[in-house]
Amino acid sequence: MKKFALIAACLLPVAVMSQGKFTINAKVGNLGSPAKAFLQYGSRANPIVDSVEVVNGKFTFSGPLSTISQAALFIKHDNAPVARGVIADAFLFYLEPATLQIESATDSVKHAAVKGSKINEVNEKYKVLTKPVLEKNAALMTEYYGKTPEQRKDEAYMKTVYSRDEAIRKEINALNKQFYAAHLDSYVGLVAFQGTIDLDGDLAGSEAEFNKFSAAVQSTDLGKSISQTLASAKKTGVGQMAMDFTQNDVNDKPVKLSDFRGKYVLLDFWASWCGPCREENPNVVKAYQTYKDKNFTVLGVSLDQPGKKADWLAAIEKDGLTWTHLSDLKGWENAASKLYGVRGIPANFLIDPSGKIVAKNIRGEELQNKLAELLK
Repeated sequence: MKKFALIAACLLPVAVMSQGKFTINAKVGNLGSPAKAFLQYGSRANPIVDSVEVVNGKFTFSGPLSTISQAALFIKHDNAPVARGVIADAFLFYLEPATLQIESATDSVKHAAVKGSKINEVNEKYKVLTKPVLEKNAALMTEYYGKTPEQRKDEAYMKTVYSRDEAIRKEINALNKQFYAAHLDSYVGLVAFQGTIDLDGDLAGSEAEFNKFSAAVQSTDLGKSISQTLASAKKTGVGQMAMDFTQNDVNDKPVKLSDFRGKYVLLDFWASWCGPCREENPNVVKAYQTYKDKNFTVLGVSLDQPGKKADWLAAIEKDGLTWTHLSDLKGWENAASKLYGVRGIPANFLIDPSGKIVAKNIRGEELQNKLAELLK
């Protein structure tokens, strides 16, 4: 399977503002019991979730806040258990230390609007610009994940998926560039810019574009995060020496990356909860089985979360991953993944016997071809 990663929405890093608090006064139609409102905000690693009852369509959230944070407002309309990963009625917006008014004329929050927030006004423009291409992406995701595993193995079908995915990526990239170029003094512009960064491509060009943003925008936590990501990407580019680290294996024994010096090593970042990682695992198993006797191995680093060691071990067993596995069980705060600037998984780095990175983020057929080239 070649590189393929559909665009997906996720919580974004936060940005520093003055110390303060937020208040959300919301009105969503005429909803009442058993409807309940949920607010999620904060970092991806440490999300904050709050909930309140909805009375005559009204509800209020408030709390301390010193940051801009992408937030999600969910409405649960009944008492049925929440199905994991299924959000029927949701609204994404930016939470800031201010009083925000969120209103929807219907009993659904999907099409709500935010009043009293400059950042959300700019974000609405961004959403309008990108909506058509994101709808294309959502349709492709729905189609792809609606196929059976056997159907996804059909090469002819997958070629059409790759082609459409690439076209969508080019389109959203162009829209992001168009938007951030016109909003170099806006946090939302920085969000759009983040979507254009190719960590395997022209880092110098990305850095030059980042430097066009105002000093205030660059100094936000998101700006600092992007700066750190670009710096990490320079250190983990092809031709750079792989940075050493130590983490515990499945038996809580410390293992160093440098312990494998002298071999080709695929440093593979993944997690038991990551669907695309689990789909890619058979390709990694194939590579390992083909070349394990030819001076090649895999070193897995899991971004599983605290208290989820059993899930990690079960995934290793179920997927037949018979190489060395490490994790500090800190999720997205995994020290090795942060050292290597990993922003999404699966991610990997192919390291040669001298410790030099010779390829990165290669999967499926591309991984097999690269190993065949190196280990004839």
